[in-house]
Amino acid sequence: MSESTLQRGAELQGLSTAILLPGAGLFGDRPGRGLTDVGPLTSIGGLSLFQRTVLTLQRGGIRQLIVLAGSDEELLKHALARGARVTIPVRWMPVREFPLDDPRTWESLATEVRGFCLIAGVQAVFSKGLIEHLRQSVRDGEALVVTREAGPVEPALGRRNPAVALQEGRLISFHNHPGQEGHQVAADLVVLPASILTPPNGAAASPSGAAEPAGMIPVRRWLERAAVEGRVRVVAAAAHAGLWYRDVWDHTSAGLAERTLFRSLKGEAEGFVDRYFNRTFSRLLTRLFLRMKCSPNVITMVATAVGILSAVGFGLGTYSAGIVAALLFQLAAVIDCCDGEVARLTFTESPFGAWLDIAMDNVVHIAIFAGIACGAYLRQAGAEGAWVPLALGGAAVFGNIMSFWLVTKAQKIGATRGWNTPKQAAWSDFILKNVASRDFSVVVFLFALLDKLDWFLWMAALGSTVFWLMMVWVIRPSARARA
Repeated sequence: MSESTLQRGAELQGLSTAILLPGAGLFGDRPGRGLTDVGPLTSIGGLSLFQRTVLTLQRGGIRQLIVLAGSDEELLKHALARGARVTIPVRWMPVREFPLDDPRTWESLATEVRGFCLIAGVQAVFSKGLIEHLRQSVRDGEALVVTREAGPVEPALGRRNPAVALQEGRLISFHNHPGQEGHQVAADLVVLPASILTPPNGAAASPSGAAEPAGMIPVRRWLERAAVEGRVRVVAAAAHAGLWYRDVWDHTSAGLAERTLFRSLKGEAEGFVDRYFNRTFSRLLTRLFLRMKCSPNVITMVATAVGILSAVGFGLGTYSAGIVAALLFQLAAVIDCCDGEVARLTFTESPFGAWLDIAMDNVVHIAIFAGIACGAYLRQAGAEGAWVPLALGGAAVFGNIMSFWLVTKAQKIGATRGWNTPKQAAWSDFILKNVASRDFSVVVFLFALLDKLDWFLWMAALGSTVFWLMMVWVIRPSARARA
Protein backbone atom coordinates (compact mmCIF):
# COMPACT_ATOMS: atom_id res chain seq x y z
CA MET A 1 0.00 0.00 0.00
CA SER A 2 1.40 3.42 -0.97
CA GLU A 3 2.35 6.09 1.59
CA SER A 4 -0.30 8.48 0.21
CA THR A 5 -3.02 5.84 0.64
CA LEU A 6 -1.96 5.19 4.24
CA GLN A 7 -1.92 8.93 4.93
CA ARG A 8 -5.39 9.35 3.44
CA GLY A 9 -6.70 6.47 5.55
CA ALA A 10 -5.23 7.97 8.73
CA GLU A 11 -6.77 11.33 7.88
CA LEU A 12 -10.23 9.82 7.41
CA GLN A 13 -9.97 8.18 10.83
CA GLY A 14 -9.71 11.66 12.35
CA LEU A 15 -12.02 14.62 11.76
CA SER A 16 -12.40 15.06 8.01
CA THR A 17 -16.20 14.95 7.48
CA ALA A 18 -18.68 17.74 8.20
CA ILE A 19 -22.49 17.64 8.16
CA LEU A 20 -24.25 20.97 7.59
CA LEU A 21 -27.84 21.82 8.55
CA PRO A 22 -28.78 24.99 6.61
CA GLY A 23 -32.42 24.94 7.71
CA ALA A 24 -32.12 24.21 11.42
CA GLY A 25 -30.06 24.76 14.52
CA LEU A 26 -28.43 21.88 16.33
CA PHE A 27 -30.46 22.50 19.47
CA GLY A 28 -33.76 23.59 17.93
CA ASP A 29 -35.43 25.36 15.03
CA ARG A 30 -35.50 29.07 14.28
CA PRO A 31 -39.23 29.81 13.84
CA GLY A 32 -39.98 32.73 11.60
CA ARG A 33 -36.43 32.92 10.26
CA GLY A 34 -36.49 32.49 6.50
CA LEU A 35 -34.34 33.17 3.48
CA THR A 36 -35.81 36.66 3.12
CA ASP A 37 -34.60 37.65 6.61
CA VAL A 38 -31.36 36.50 8.26
CA GLY A 39 -30.57 33.02 7.03
CA PRO A 40 -28.08 30.90 5.05
CA LEU A 41 -28.00 33.42 2.20
CA THR A 42 -27.39 36.49 4.38
CA SER A 43 -24.20 38.20 3.21
CA ILE A 44 -21.39 38.68 5.72
CA GLY A 45 -18.16 40.18 4.43
CA GLY A 46 -19.03 39.64 0.78
CA LEU A 47 -20.12 35.99 1.06
CA SER A 48 -23.33 34.32 2.16
CA LEU A 49 -23.27 32.57 5.53
CA PHE A 50 -23.55 29.23 3.74
CA GLN A 51 -20.63 29.97 1.40
CA ARG A 52 -18.50 31.24 4.25
CA THR A 53 -19.23 28.16 6.37
CA VAL A 54 -18.29 25.75 3.56
CA LEU A 55 -15.10 27.61 2.62
CA THR A 56 -14.00 28.02 6.24
CA LEU A 57 -14.44 24.28 6.80
CA GLN A 58 -12.47 23.59 3.63
CA ARG A 59 -9.63 25.88 4.75
CA GLY A 60 -9.74 24.31 8.21
CA GLY A 61 -8.94 20.86 6.80
CA ILE A 62 -12.37 19.27 6.28
CA ARG A 63 -12.17 16.92 3.31
CA GLN A 64 -15.78 15.88 2.66
CA LEU A 65 -19.09 17.62 3.24
CA ILE A 66 -22.69 16.45 3.57
CA VAL A 67 -25.52 18.99 3.38
CA LEU A 68 -28.98 18.11 4.73
CA ALA A 69 -30.95 20.66 2.74
CA GLY A 70 -34.63 21.54 2.55
CA SER A 71 -36.58 23.49 -0.04
CA ASP A 72 -33.70 25.96 -0.37
CA GLU A 73 -31.35 23.36 -1.87
CA GLU A 74 -31.19 24.88 -5.37
CA LEU A 75 -30.59 28.38 -3.99
CA LEU A 76 -27.78 27.07 -1.82
CA LYS A 77 -26.19 25.21 -4.73
CA HIS A 78 -26.35 28.38 -6.82
CA ALA A 79 -24.75 30.40 -4.02
CA LEU A 80 -21.96 27.84 -3.64
CA ALA A 81 -21.21 27.95 -7.36
CA ARG A 82 -20.29 31.64 -7.10
CA GLY A 83 -17.07 33.02 -5.70
CA ALA A 84 -14.12 30.93 -4.53
CA ARG A 85 -13.82 27.37 -5.77
CA VAL A 86 -15.01 24.55 -3.52
CA THR A 87 -12.52 21.73 -3.98
CA ILE A 88 -13.91 19.19 -1.51
CA PRO A 89 -16.74 16.80 -2.47
CA VAL A 90 -20.21 17.97 -1.39
CA ARG A 91 -23.06 15.48 -1.06
CA TRP A 92 -26.61 16.87 -0.95
CA MET A 93 -29.27 14.95 1.02
CA PRO A 94 -32.87 16.31 1.00
CA VAL A 95 -34.43 16.38 4.48
CA ARG A 96 -37.77 15.27 3.03
CA GLU A 97 -36.12 11.90 2.35
CA PHE A 98 -33.73 12.01 5.31
CA PRO A 99 -35.63 13.63 8.21
CA LEU A 100 -33.46 15.05 10.97
CA ASP A 101 -35.47 13.30 13.71
CA ASP A 102 -35.28 9.86 12.07
CA PRO A 103 -32.60 7.55 13.57
CA ARG A 104 -32.24 5.88 10.19
CA THR A 105 -30.95 9.17 8.73
CA TRP A 106 -28.08 9.22 11.20
CA GLU A 107 -27.40 5.50 10.82
CA SER A 108 -27.02 6.15 7.10
CA LEU A 109 -24.74 9.14 7.73
CA ALA A 110 -22.63 7.10 10.15
CA THR A 111 -21.59 4.87 7.27
CA GLU A 112 -20.07 7.94 5.58
CA VAL A 113 -17.93 8.80 8.62
CA ARG A 114 -14.56 7.29 9.45
CA GLY A 115 -13.64 8.38 12.93
CA PHE A 116 -15.35 11.69 13.72
CA CYS A 117 -17.77 14.09 12.10
CA LEU A 118 -18.40 17.78 12.68
CA ILE A 119 -22.06 18.83 12.74
CA ALA A 120 -22.81 22.52 12.26
CA GLY A 121 -25.55 24.97 11.50
CA VAL A 122 -24.76 27.74 9.04
CA GLN A 123 -26.02 30.84 10.87
CA ALA A 124 -22.68 31.70 12.42
CA VAL A 125 -19.27 33.04 11.47
CA PHE A 126 -16.22 31.29 12.89
CA SER A 127 -12.48 31.12 12.31
CA LYS A 128 -10.45 28.61 10.38
CA GLY A 129 -8.30 28.34 13.50
CA LEU A 130 -11.26 27.01 15.48
CA ILE A 131 -11.79 24.17 12.98
CA GLU A 132 -8.08 23.36 12.98
CA HIS A 133 -8.12 23.29 16.79
CA LEU A 134 -11.07 20.89 16.80
CA ARG A 135 -9.32 18.59 14.33
CA GLN A 136 -6.24 18.51 16.55
CA SER A 137 -8.27 17.96 19.73
CA VAL A 138 -10.23 14.80 18.84
CA ARG A 139 -9.70 11.77 21.08
CA ASP A 140 -11.06 8.29 20.61
CA GLY A 141 -14.68 7.94 21.73
CA GLU A 142 -15.03 11.55 22.96
CA ALA A 143 -17.29 14.32 21.67
CA LEU A 144 -16.45 18.04 21.55
CA VAL A 145 -18.90 20.89 22.15
CA VAL A 146 -17.97 24.44 21.18
CA THR A 147 -19.31 27.10 23.54
CA ARG A 148 -19.53 30.86 23.36
CA GLU A 149 -20.16 33.50 25.97
CA ALA A 150 -23.79 34.56 26.42
CA GLY A 151 -24.21 38.13 25.23
CA PRO A 152 -26.17 40.93 26.88
CA VAL A 153 -28.99 40.48 24.35
CA GLU A 154 -29.99 36.99 23.29
CA PRO A 155 -32.79 36.33 20.78
CA ALA A 156 -36.25 36.35 22.31
CA LEU A 157 -37.65 34.48 19.31
CA GLY A 158 -36.25 31.58 17.39
CA ARG A 159 -33.73 29.12 18.64
CA ARG A 160 -32.20 29.63 22.04
CA ASN A 161 -29.19 27.39 22.57
CA PRO A 162 -28.89 25.79 26.01
CA ALA A 163 -26.44 26.99 28.63
CA VAL A 164 -23.83 24.47 29.71
CA ALA A 165 -22.70 23.27 33.11
CA LEU A 166 -19.13 22.05 33.01
CA GLN A 167 -16.44 20.80 35.33
CA GLU A 168 -12.73 20.59 34.54
CA GLY A 169 -13.39 21.16 30.86
CA ARG A 170 -16.05 18.47 30.52
CA LEU A 171 -19.80 18.81 29.98
CA ILE A 172 -21.92 17.94 33.01
CA SER A 173 -25.35 18.92 31.69
CA PHE A 174 -27.37 21.37 29.62
CA HIS A 175 -30.05 23.65 31.05
CA ASN A 176 -32.59 25.97 29.46
CA HIS A 177 -32.53 28.71 32.06
CA PRO A 178 -31.60 32.09 30.53
CA GLY A 179 -27.92 32.47 31.30
CA GLN A 180 -26.41 35.66 32.59
CA GLU A 181 -24.01 37.60 30.40
CA GLY A 182 -20.65 35.84 30.28
CA HIS A 183 -22.05 32.35 30.93
CA GLN A 184 -21.14 29.64 28.42
CA VAL A 185 -23.76 28.72 25.83
CA ALA A 186 -23.58 25.79 23.41
CA ALA A 187 -22.77 26.86 19.86
CA ASP A 188 -24.03 25.22 16.68
CA LEU A 189 -20.75 23.39 16.30
CA VAL A 190 -20.11 19.92 17.75
CA VAL A 191 -17.77 17.04 16.95
CA LEU A 192 -19.07 13.51 17.42
CA PRO A 193 -17.41 10.12 17.05
CA ALA A 194 -19.23 7.94 14.53
CA SER A 195 -20.26 5.54 17.29
CA ILE A 196 -22.54 8.19 18.86
CA LEU A 197 -24.57 8.45 15.64
CA THR A 198 -25.46 4.76 15.90
CA PRO A 199 -26.13 4.09 19.60
CA PRO A 200 -26.60 0.50 20.79
CA ASN A 201 -30.10 -0.91 21.17
CA GLY A 202 -31.94 0.54 24.12
CA ALA A 203 -29.81 3.66 24.28
CA ALA A 204 -31.85 5.80 21.93
CA ALA A 205 -34.09 7.36 24.50
CA SER A 206 -33.04 10.57 26.22
CA PRO A 207 -32.10 10.41 29.92
CA SER A 208 -35.27 12.26 30.82
CA GLY A 209 -37.44 9.99 28.68
CA ALA A 210 -38.82 12.97 26.73
CA ALA A 211 -39.61 12.44 23.07
CA GLU A 212 -37.60 14.28 20.44
CA PRO A 213 -39.52 17.23 18.87
CA ALA A 214 -40.49 16.60 15.25
CA GLY A 215 -37.89 17.71 12.73
CA MET A 216 -35.19 18.25 15.37
CA ILE A 217 -31.75 16.68 15.34
CA PRO A 218 -31.20 14.57 18.49
CA VAL A 219 -27.76 16.07 19.16
CA ARG A 220 -28.68 17.23 22.68
CA ARG A 221 -29.80 13.73 23.60
CA TRP A 222 -26.59 12.20 22.24
CA LEU A 223 -24.44 14.66 24.15
CA GLU A 224 -26.37 14.26 27.42
CA ARG A 225 -25.95 10.49 27.21
CA ALA A 226 -22.22 10.80 26.46
CA ALA A 227 -21.82 13.41 29.25
CA VAL A 228 -23.07 10.88 31.81
CA GLU A 229 -20.15 8.70 30.75
CA GLY A 230 -17.72 11.66 30.94
CA ARG A 231 -17.10 11.60 27.19
CA VAL A 232 -17.88 15.22 26.22
CA ARG A 233 -15.18 17.86 26.33
CA VAL A 234 -15.92 21.59 26.00
CA VAL A 235 -13.97 23.91 23.68
CA ALA A 236 -14.60 27.55 24.55
CA ALA A 237 -14.44 29.94 21.58
CA ALA A 238 -11.86 32.62 22.38
CA ALA A 239 -11.18 35.56 20.07
CA HIS A 240 -7.77 36.31 21.61
CA ALA A 241 -6.57 32.80 20.68
CA GLY A 242 -7.92 32.99 17.12
CA LEU A 243 -10.72 30.53 18.01
CA TRP A 244 -13.58 32.96 17.58
CA TYR A 245 -17.24 32.17 16.91
CA ARG A 246 -20.14 34.59 16.29
CA ASP A 247 -23.79 33.53 16.14
CA VAL A 248 -26.01 35.37 13.63
CA TRP A 249 -29.72 35.54 14.46
CA ASP A 250 -30.71 39.06 13.31
CA HIS A 251 -29.29 42.07 11.50
CA THR A 252 -27.67 43.44 14.65
CA SER A 253 -25.77 40.23 15.35
CA ALA A 254 -24.89 40.04 11.64
CA GLY A 255 -23.20 43.43 11.96
CA LEU A 256 -21.31 42.27 15.06
CA ALA A 257 -20.19 39.11 13.25
CA GLU A 258 -18.92 41.14 10.30
CA ARG A 259 -16.97 43.45 12.60
CA THR A 260 -15.39 40.43 14.28
CA LEU A 261 -14.48 39.08 10.86
CA PHE A 262 -12.84 42.37 9.85
CA ARG A 263 -10.91 42.60 13.12
CA SER A 264 -9.43 39.18 12.41
CA LEU A 265 -7.82 40.41 9.18
CA LYS A 266 -4.15 41.25 9.14
CA GLY A 267 -1.23 40.80 6.80
CA GLU A 268 1.98 38.90 7.37
CA ALA A 269 4.15 42.03 7.59
CA GLU A 270 2.46 44.92 9.35
CA GLY A 271 4.01 47.90 11.06
CA PHE A 272 2.59 50.32 13.61
CA VAL A 273 0.95 52.58 11.00
CA ASP A 274 -0.65 49.63 9.21
CA ARG A 275 -2.08 48.23 12.41
CA TYR A 276 -3.46 51.40 13.94
CA PHE A 277 -4.12 53.72 10.99
CA ASN A 278 -4.21 52.08 7.57
CA ARG A 279 -6.40 49.16 8.70
CA THR A 280 -8.91 51.52 10.28
CA PHE A 281 -9.59 53.24 6.96
CA SER A 282 -8.99 50.27 4.71
CA ARG A 283 -11.91 48.40 6.26
CA LEU A 284 -14.25 51.18 5.13
CA LEU A 285 -12.91 50.98 1.58
CA THR A 286 -12.93 47.17 1.65
CA ARG A 287 -16.68 47.24 2.30
CA LEU A 288 -17.06 49.49 -0.75
CA PHE A 289 -14.90 47.20 -2.92
CA LEU A 290 -16.95 44.19 -1.78
CA ARG A 291 -20.20 45.90 -2.80
CA MET A 292 -18.64 46.73 -6.17
CA LYS A 293 -17.50 43.08 -6.46
CA CYS A 294 -13.92 44.13 -7.25
CA SER A 295 -11.36 41.34 -7.34
CA PRO A 296 -8.19 41.62 -5.23
CA ASN A 297 -6.06 42.04 -8.37
CA VAL A 298 -8.22 44.93 -9.57
CA ILE A 299 -7.79 46.61 -6.17
CA THR A 300 -4.01 46.10 -6.43
CA MET A 301 -4.02 47.96 -9.74
CA VAL A 302 -6.15 50.77 -8.27
CA ALA A 303 -3.59 51.20 -5.48
CA THR A 304 -0.82 51.19 -8.10
CA ALA A 305 -2.55 53.88 -10.16
CA VAL A 306 -2.99 56.11 -7.11
CA GLY A 307 0.67 55.54 -6.17
CA ILE A 308 1.92 56.49 -9.63
CA LEU A 309 -0.29 59.60 -9.61
CA SER A 310 1.36 60.48 -6.31
CA ALA A 311 4.81 60.09 -7.92
CA VAL A 312 3.78 62.51 -10.69
CA GLY A 313 2.78 65.03 -8.00
CA PHE A 314 6.18 64.71 -6.31
CA GLY A 315 7.82 65.27 -9.69
CA LEU A 316 6.28 68.76 -9.95
CA GLY A 317 8.64 69.94 -7.22
CA THR A 318 6.38 72.48 -5.48
CA TYR A 319 5.52 72.46 -1.79
CA SER A 320 1.74 72.19 -2.29
CA ALA A 321 2.14 69.46 -4.91
CA GLY A 322 4.36 67.57 -2.48
CA ILE A 323 1.71 67.70 0.26
CA VAL A 324 -1.02 66.47 -2.12
CA ALA A 325 1.30 63.77 -3.46
CA ALA A 326 2.15 62.59 0.07
CA LEU A 327 -1.55 62.34 0.90
CA LEU A 328 -2.14 60.37 -2.30
CA PHE A 329 0.73 58.06 -1.37
CA GLN A 330 -0.89 57.48 2.03
CA LEU A 331 -4.19 56.73 0.27
CA ALA A 332 -2.37 54.23 -1.95
CA ALA A 333 -1.02 52.55 1.20
CA VAL A 334 -4.55 52.31 2.61
CA ILE A 335 -5.94 50.85 -0.63
CA ASP A 336 -2.98 48.46 -0.71
CA CYS A 337 -4.36 46.92 2.50
CA CYS A 338 -7.73 46.33 0.84
CA ASP A 339 -6.60 43.79 -1.77
CA GLY A 340 -5.41 41.38 0.92
CA GLU A 341 -8.51 41.99 3.03
CA VAL A 342 -10.85 41.25 0.12
CA ALA A 343 -8.82 38.16 -0.80
CA ARG A 344 -8.98 36.77 2.75
CA LEU A 345 -12.65 37.66 3.19
CA THR A 346 -13.68 35.98 -0.06
CA PHE A 347 -11.16 33.10 0.04
CA THR A 348 -9.64 34.24 -3.27
CA GLU A 349 -5.95 34.38 -2.30
CA SER A 350 -3.60 33.12 -5.01
CA PRO A 351 0.17 32.89 -5.58
CA PHE A 352 -0.17 35.22 -8.58
CA GLY A 353 -2.12 37.74 -6.52
CA ALA A 354 0.54 37.71 -3.80
CA TRP A 355 3.29 38.21 -6.40
CA LEU A 356 1.33 40.98 -8.17
CA ASP A 357 0.84 42.80 -4.86
CA ILE A 358 4.58 42.76 -4.07
CA ALA A 359 5.55 43.65 -7.65
CA MET A 360 3.17 46.61 -7.86
CA ASP A 361 4.29 47.83 -4.42
CA ASN A 362 7.82 47.99 -5.80
CA VAL A 363 6.66 49.74 -8.98
CA VAL A 364 5.03 52.41 -6.81
CA HIS A 365 8.10 52.76 -4.57
CA ILE A 366 10.40 53.12 -7.58
CA ALA A 367 8.05 55.74 -9.06
CA ILE A 368 7.93 57.61 -5.72
CA PHE A 369 11.73 57.69 -5.41
CA ALA A 370 12.09 58.85 -9.01
CA GLY A 371 9.35 61.46 -8.60
CA ILE A 372 10.85 62.94 -5.43
CA ALA A 373 14.31 63.00 -7.05
CA CYS A 374 12.97 64.82 -10.13
CA GLY A 375 11.05 67.31 -7.98
CA ALA A 376 14.11 68.05 -5.84
CA TYR A 377 16.24 68.48 -8.97
CA LEU A 378 13.75 70.97 -10.45
CA ARG A 379 13.84 73.00 -7.25
CA GLN A 380 17.67 73.10 -7.32
CA ALA A 381 18.16 73.38 -11.10
CA GLY A 382 21.06 75.66 -11.93
CA ALA A 383 22.48 75.51 -8.42
CA GLU A 384 25.71 73.78 -7.49
CA GLY A 385 25.04 70.19 -6.49
CA ALA A 386 21.70 69.97 -8.29
CA TRP A 387 22.81 66.52 -9.48
CA VAL A 388 22.82 65.12 -5.93
CA PRO A 389 19.02 64.42 -5.72
CA LEU A 390 19.20 62.57 -9.04
CA ALA A 391 22.11 60.46 -7.79
CA LEU A 392 20.33 59.70 -4.53
CA GLY A 393 17.12 58.88 -6.39
CA GLY A 394 19.07 56.57 -8.71
CA ALA A 395 20.63 54.80 -5.72
CA ALA A 396 17.20 54.40 -4.11
CA VAL A 397 15.69 53.03 -7.34
CA PHE A 398 18.61 50.63 -7.83
CA GLY A 399 18.36 49.51 -4.19
CA ASN A 400 14.63 48.91 -4.57
CA ILE A 401 15.11 46.82 -7.72
CA MET A 402 17.82 44.75 -6.04
CA SER A 403 15.65 44.37 -2.93
CA PHE A 404 12.68 43.12 -4.95
CA TRP A 405 14.86 40.58 -6.79
CA LEU A 406 16.47 39.34 -3.56
CA VAL A 407 13.17 39.19 -1.64
CA THR A 408 11.65 37.13 -4.48
CA LYS A 409 14.70 34.85 -4.36
CA ALA A 410 14.44 34.51 -0.56
CA GLN A 411 10.74 33.62 -0.77
CA LYS A 412 11.50 31.00 -3.43
CA ILE A 413 14.23 29.47 -1.24
CA GLY A 414 11.89 29.32 1.74
CA ALA A 415 9.03 27.82 -0.29
CA THR A 416 11.02 25.17 -2.17
CA ARG A 417 14.22 23.71 -0.75
CA GLY A 418 14.24 25.68 2.50
CA TRP A 419 17.04 27.47 4.31
CA ASN A 420 20.28 25.72 5.21
CA THR A 421 20.10 26.68 8.89
CA PRO A 422 17.41 27.93 11.31
CA LYS A 423 19.52 31.07 11.76
CA GLN A 424 19.18 31.91 8.05
CA ALA A 425 15.42 31.32 8.18
CA ALA A 426 15.08 33.50 11.28
CA TRP A 427 17.11 36.35 9.76
CA SER A 428 15.11 36.23 6.52
CA ASP A 429 11.82 36.26 8.39
CA PHE A 430 12.97 39.14 10.62
CA ILE A 431 14.14 41.30 7.72
CA LEU A 432 11.00 40.72 5.64
CA LYS A 433 8.58 41.36 8.50
CA ASN A 434 10.32 44.49 9.74
CA VAL A 435 11.13 46.12 6.42
CA ALA A 436 8.32 44.99 4.09
CA SER A 437 5.73 47.33 5.56
CA ARG A 438 3.96 50.50 4.44
CA ASP A 439 4.99 52.61 7.46
CA PHE A 440 7.41 54.78 5.49
CA SER A 441 4.46 56.47 3.75
CA VAL A 442 4.00 58.48 6.96
CA VAL A 443 7.71 59.37 6.93
CA VAL A 444 7.29 60.71 3.38
CA PHE A 445 4.35 62.83 4.52
CA LEU A 446 6.33 64.29 7.43
CA PHE A 447 9.25 65.24 5.16
CA ALA A 448 6.78 66.79 2.68
CA LEU A 449 5.17 68.75 5.50
CA LEU A 450 8.60 70.05 6.57
CA ASP A 451 9.48 70.80 2.93
CA LYS A 452 12.52 68.54 3.24
CA LEU A 453 11.80 65.79 0.73
CA ASP A 454 15.41 65.96 -0.44
CA TRP A 455 16.38 64.72 3.05
CA PHE A 456 14.11 61.74 2.52
CA LEU A 457 16.17 60.80 -0.53
CA TRP A 458 19.24 60.35 1.65
CA MET A 459 17.28 58.03 3.93
CA ALA A 460 15.77 56.10 1.00
CA ALA A 461 19.11 55.66 -0.77
CA LEU A 462 20.89 54.54 2.40
CA GLY A 463 18.00 52.36 3.64
CA SER A 464 17.43 50.50 0.38
CA THR A 465 21.18 49.90 -0.04
CA VAL A 466 21.53 48.52 3.49
CA PHE A 467 18.47 46.33 2.96
CA TRP A 468 19.65 44.66 -0.25
CA LEU A 469 23.13 44.15 1.17
CA MET A 470 21.60 42.46 4.22
CA MET A 471 19.54 40.20 1.96
CA VAL A 472 22.69 39.28 0.02
CA TRP A 473 24.34 38.37 3.33
CA VAL A 474 21.38 36.16 4.30
CA ILE A 475 21.02 34.45 0.91
CA ARG A 476 24.73 34.01 0.09
CA PRO A 477 25.35 30.87 2.24
CA SER A 478 22.35 29.16 0.69
CA ALA A 479 23.48 30.02 -2.83
CA ARG A 480 27.03 28.86 -2.05
CA ALA A 481 25.75 25.54 -0.69
CA ARG A 482 23.69 24.97 -3.84
CA ALA A 483 26.76 25.66 -6.00
